[in-house]
Amino acid sequence: MPYCLVSGSGSGREEEKEVRIFYQRYGHGATKVLLIIGFAGTHDTWGPQVKGLTGAADPVDEEAPADGDTGGGAEEGVEVCCFDNRGVGRSSVPAQKSQYTTAIMANDALALMDHLGWRRAHVFGHSMGSMIASKLAATAPERVVSLALLNTTGGGYQCIPKVDWHTISLACRFLRARTPEQRAILDLEVHYTREYLEEAVGSSTRRQMLYQEYVKGLSSGGMQSRHGFEGQLNACWTHQLSSKELDRIRSEGFLVLVIHGRYDIVAQLYHAKRLAEKLQPVAKLVELHGGHLVSNERPAEVNMSLMELIKASRSNTDLKEWSNIPDKSDGIIVGSTGCLTRGNGDNVNYLMLTYNLLGKLQLILLFFFGVFYVILEHTRRIVRILKPVRVSASTL
Repeated sequence: MPYCLVSGSGSGREEEKEVRIFYQRYGHGATKVLLIIGFAGTHDTWGPQVKGLTGAADPVDEEAPADGDTGGGAEEGVEVCCFDNRGVGRSSVPAQKSQYTTAIMANDALALMDHLGWRRAHVFGHSMGSMIASKLAATAPERVVSLALLNTTGGGYQCIPKVDWHTISLACRFLRARTPEQRAILDLEVHYTREYLEEAVGSSTRRQMLYQEYVKGLSSGGMQSRHGFEGQLNACWTHQLSSKELDRIRSEGFLVLVIHGRYDIVAQLYHAKRLAEKLQPVAKLVELHGGHLVSNERPAEVNMSLMELIKASRSNTDLKEWSNIPDKSDGIIVGSTGCLTRGNGDNVNYLMLTYNLLGKLQLILLFFFGVFYVILEHTRRIVRILKPVRVSASTL
């Protein structure tokens, strides 16, 4: 089994013991691509991108050495590595929540690059993986050739999904899911648009086909453990990019691509747009008709965009030609004091700011309602378990 060992600090503390990261390599070539998957996902979720970027279906024989930066691969070829993050799949599952942050997981990815002998790589991440990828780019920008962030957010409160009765229902059912069959039904609703799931594929629908695949995957790999779930959730909730980190990504000069599904209910498009604006002038935003797992729902379009990023990086495309984000100086910008102003210095109507604040208040109220509902459901279940059973005299 191909594993990369990531050492702790050596202090001997339980939570800092060696962590094993499971990975797979595909294809050969001078172009290196590191794929970082998201929350609760495993490396094989990148299947459509592995096939699209390398043309390979089977992993590289790990008995053979990695190509490195100038190894024996074809000059125009692409070598891809994808892996299971700590806390899921075949990688180690540390028990301490403190051992799950995007900074620590970015260090895992850098250790894997060292293990493979990759000096630099194109770094592509999805969802939580995009948070890890952006943290890696901010920590070691000299190791990044280009950066692609799929269905991304800025972490923290931005991880709260689009809040309505449907998503609250999904969240409650998710917490109650105990079997691969129950989890598969929910994952499909979260990952894809309803339109995509109801497409006819032969004599069945895509939903039915994907359901069988998801159940098989969850049954063979096992459900994510409580430690892994809570740890990765902690990584998402505590993630943030400081102003200095954003400056570091912008100033290094590599191109950034932000790809997002227009109907993503987990990572909202609004937050991806804001992040792309903060990364101007190096960022390009691509909106696609899809849900949270747009990489699987629209693989041809995603792969085409990723290949364009790779080719643009090779040809040293000018930033002005690459970015499609409007210049902030041409419209409304956010000043250092947080108030809205125009480029000419005139104050903008504060109605928009008030509207945004009310919108966030609504999200918070709905979120706490959802939490209250979950607690109520668990309390009712406990009461049913503890309720004494009445025995009639006739049965004695």
